[in-house]
Amino acid sequence: MVSAKAPGHVVVVGAGIIGLSTAWYLQEQGIKVTVVERGEVASGSSWGNAGWLTPALTLPLSEPSVLTYGVKAMLDPASPLYIPASTDPALLKFLLGFARNCTPGKWRAAMAIFAEIGRSGIDAFDEIAAGTPAMAEPTYPAEPFLTGFASLKDRDALVKEFHVIRETGGDVDFSLMDGAEIRELEPTLGSGVVAGIQIHKQRFIHPPAFMQALAAAVVARGATLATAFTVFDVRDTGAGVDVVGSEGRLIKADAVVLATGAWLGTLARKFGVKRVVQAGRGYSFTVVPDEMPTHPIYFPAQRVACTPLGDRFRVAGMMEFRDADAPLDPRRIKAIVDAASPMFTGINWEDRAEEWVGSRPCTTDGFPLVGATKSPRVHVAGGHGMWGIALGPLTGKMVAAGLTGNTPPATMHHFNPLR
Repeated sequence: MVSAKAPGHVVVVGAGIIGLSTAWYLQEQGIKVTVVERGEVASGSSWGNAGWLTPALTLPLSEPSVLTYGVKAMLDPASPLYIPASTDPALLKFLLGFARNCTPGKWRAAMAIFAEIGRSGIDAFDEIAAGTPAMAEPTYPAEPFLTGFASLKDRDALVKEFHVIRETGGDVDFSLMDGAEIRELEPTLGSGVVAGIQIHKQRFIHPPAFMQALAAAVVARGATLATAFTVFDVRDTGAGVDVVGSEGRLIKADAVVLATGAWLGTLARKFGVKRVVQAGRGYSFTVVPDEMPTHPIYFPAQRVACTPLGDRFRVAGMMEFRDADAPLDPRRIKAIVDAASPMFTGINWEDRAEEWVGSRPCTTDGFPLVGATKSPRVHVAGGHGMWGIALGPLTGKMVAAGLTGNTPPATMHHFNPLR
């Protein structure tokens, strides 16, 4: 049933996990949806990521120790966090703002907000699955989800974070493992892993397959999907919006949702969204181990994330603050290989495929930008940093509720894009 306050037709700009989830939830309210994408489905950061749905690890990036990493990153291209020397005013503004949020007090406050989200991100995935009986790609249980460590000191650092999650109202179910126990569970792990943690009640997806299935579901439910459609401008006409695209194309609608990832500020700025959205670029590739792992595996100290994708194993990492459109830098791939290889056995690291770089949209305070701008006809959905996949459907649910006059999830008030 369409609410009297709801727009009849909404254009969603961006066909990543957030844009497609927004389209799906708008369709639940009976709204006509057009999705436009400058590339192909999931051509941004939704394709090559680790695909984790992990409430236990959905944590604010602004951990105080990141400042130490940042100093090293300015000098060491192999650091898991790489910040090239730059005089770019937007990057410098982002880094200063980010540094101001890397204090123990602000980090704990941010942890409390992420604890509010809890498992609601996974619940939204379940809603999409329940509402799409023909959905071709499921979520997968990560039972258990594994984390590996080269030292007990490294493991203690994550245990400390888990205790903070509990202290700030969150829930995480975990147990400690020694090196022999975690290697017995995953024989591909090598002697470099001397300790582990198993985390329960987490999930993961196969990102390319899931994204194609979600796009197909949205189209099957009546949406128009236009790829190779670059949006140059959005105009609020007072009665609706004009979405101006490439090759002279124009779409008139009642409202628009900007879900353009690291490029969010380009179109949203004139509608009062002043927060810097900086590309935090992640890299990944796939390999085929002698014995294929069956669990997602994370190495927190090395910042390396690994996910089994059926016939191949995805290895991802890096946080590179750089222009979103810069080409893939092979040195980042080498840095991931150098960090991951001591932790495994039976992998030919030279036999890599699907080398990829994608731009995560990061904000200075680590919180997404979700909701209406100064124009009630222009809404935004982005700025999720590393957690766009995990929070994508929940974000779509929030945006659809705001557009249709329904009550959004309570957490949404933290993500005001005009803050």
